[in-house]
Amino acid sequence: MSTPEQRAAIDPILLSVYARTFKSITDEMSISMEQTTRSPILCEAKDYVTGLYDGDGNMLEQTENLPILAFSLAPVCKYIKDYFGDDLHPGDVIFHNDVFSLGNQNNDVAVFKPIFFEGRLVAWTAVKGHQADIGGNVRGGYNPNAVEVWQEALRIPPVKVVEKGKLRKDVWNLIFANIRLDIVQHDMKAEMGACTVGERRLLELLGKYGVASYEAHKSALFDATRRMMEAEIAKIPNGRYSGEGYVYYDGRHEGSKFTIRVDIEVADRSIRFDYSRTDPQTNGFVNGTFTSSASATILTLLQMVNPDIPHNEGMVQPIEIVIPEGTLLNASYPKATTFGNHLCPPNADAIQRALAPVMPDRVTAGWNNLLCSLTTGIDPKNNEAYVDIGFMGLKGGSGAMRGTDGYDHIGMIDASGGVLDQDYEMFEQQTPHRLIRHELLTDSAGAGQWRGGLGVETIFEIGSDDTQLVTFGDGDFEPAFGLFGGGEGGLNFIRLHYPDGTVVVPKNKDLITGVPKGTIYHQVASGGGGYGDPKRRSRKALAEEVRNGVISAAAARTLYGYEPEQAA
Repeated sequence: MSTPEQRAAIDPILLSVYARTFKSITDEMSISMEQTTRSPILCEAKDYVTGLYDGDGNMLEQTENLPILAFSLAPVCKYIKDYFGDDLHPGDVIFHNDVFSLGNQNNDVAVFKPIFFEGRLVAWTAVKGHQADIGGNVRGGYNPNAVEVWQEALRIPPVKVVEKGKLRKDVWNLIFANIRLDIVQHDMKAEMGACTVGERRLLELLGKYGVASYEAHKSALFDATRRMMEAEIAKIPNGRYSGEGYVYYDGRHEGSKFTIRVDIEVADRSIRFDYSRTDPQTNGFVNGTFTSSASATILTLLQMVNPDIPHNEGMVQPIEIVIPEGTLLNASYPKATTFGNHLCPPNADAIQRALAPVMPDRVTAGWNNLLCSLTTGIDPKNNEAYVDIGFMGLKGGSGAMRGTDGYDHIGMIDASGGVLDQDYEMFEQQTPHRLIRHELLTDSAGAGQWRGGLGVETIFEIGSDDTQLVTFGDGDFEPAFGLFGGGEGGLNFIRLHYPDGTVVVPKNKDLITGVPKGTIYHQVASGGGGYGDPKRRSRKALAEEVRNGVISAAAARTLYGYEPEQAA
């Protein structure tokens, strides 16, 4: 029999086995969530992340279905480990959503499960998903009138709902007595089940190779990943680069505008993002948390580096992020912060603008910004409450980059998921609404040698009386920007055509009650920015796009200098 030291020797093939197995575990957890959750926010839009962490809460691997959630679990895992200390046991299950103890958004509720092997805490599984309701003043969780956390949600600091394998009914009932929709209980059970799937698979791995091998190869994997990220950072010229992104209207003060300012310092093999010059927090709905903002920073950087870098603790070690408390991106207790995830697009804009001069081959033009809506009411088909985030209608186009057009209808940079995020038939089955139109929108993309991705137009008929509509975003104020001569995308809008002929245009952070049945909802999520001089775009590509209605003949002439009649 080999000694622990011999078993701990680093085997390069076994190192790859560990890396691939960690990833397969989080992928299987993700599939479990997709197949067992009930809310379309989860089972269709896949607004969740699954993760595996070592005993200290360091990231081993994650499956990031929604980018903004990608790095929101590890900080909380470390916090929970310190919070409970020695009071952690096999069979424990812990809930958490509290934004003032490193949560990212109130609706994003996480389950953490400690994993023990041979009596020792060796790892954690975790799942975080956006729940259909989380208490607070407004069903669905988005309250544009909120100024403090209690007007938004039920806060859940670290709490054991299962202790040593036994459900704590008192804790469970306390939580769900404060949440409106029963579906949330079912979806949280699905999160717990996915964590159990991950636990089972990791224990099989530990049983096969032992703890010493696991610990040694985990550390080696972190080191190898750190070196990969350092090599990517080393491709950026040393220096200090600055950029800005903009946020419009805080839900309370008409005409308000706020600036996200990032100073990026690259020093050999490390990179520092400093947001100290960002505007102060607001007294309204529009603030972020450190976790959501830092996650936005990392996911934007990842778009510019080798996509094969494993997503573990080593990847983030060369990255420093400074976001002072009390700024727009890191609001202090007890400010409202539900909008914080959606500060990712202007944050990404600031980073892209800062690095474009020195990374022209890696950055993209601006992505279409968010303008989203949430409808809720009572479905007359079954007399049950429903909540729908309009994933189908909010998916605009991404920005182009050198050599590549933007993706059509993919969504904003923090939640890109593509056209299949909301199935038409499921939309009509799970809500009382009737879909009238959903199609790519001609001329919505920013012109360029490489054009932006197309946006989408969505029209449906609201099917419930006394419907409540919440809107949130900034996409009606600022179009996606172009780069290096590329053109802007278009602006977004939402319009409500009431049965009596009244037309209501919601503000971009708004709460409208009493929307009548039969109202026609009309939304445009526009396109991404273009890259490079449009006059240099391929004539062959233009001929095909004019023929297919992607670009109109008039736009081809005025923006691209192309006469369609010249097409072969």
